[in-house]
Amino acid sequence: QLVESGGGSAQAGGSLRLSCAARTGTFRSACMGRIRQVSGKEREGVAAIDSGGATSYANSVKGRFTISKDKVENILYLQMNDLRPEDTGMYYCAAGWRVTRTAWRNVDDYTNWGQGTQVTVS
Repeated sequence: QLVESGGGSAQAGGSLRLSCAARTGTFRSACMGRIRQVSGKEREGVAAIDSGGATSYANSVKGRFTISKDKVENILYLQMNDLRPEDTGMYYCAAGWRVTRTAWRNVDDYTNWGQGTQVTVS
């Protein structure tokens, strides 16, 4: 089970941090991703971190977003800086054990999903 927190509203140029707590240790071996969905559009991968700690980012967020995980507390973080209005959307935490590093943006490969949290940038 993945439980999300954080999100909310921010001004352009501001920052927000999203958290995702994994309730069981099985998620430590998964690739964890942050998936974004804007109303009327398909879901898109924003960032991912694999079980070894290697990170990947969509070009649109590189240099602004940082994905990380606390291995002890089993929490996934997404630090979002220099937010833009186009970052607005519903953000989901997701886990997948068959997600590959080169295809981390294939959202259908993620099998476990959090409830999502809304991010609004104005």
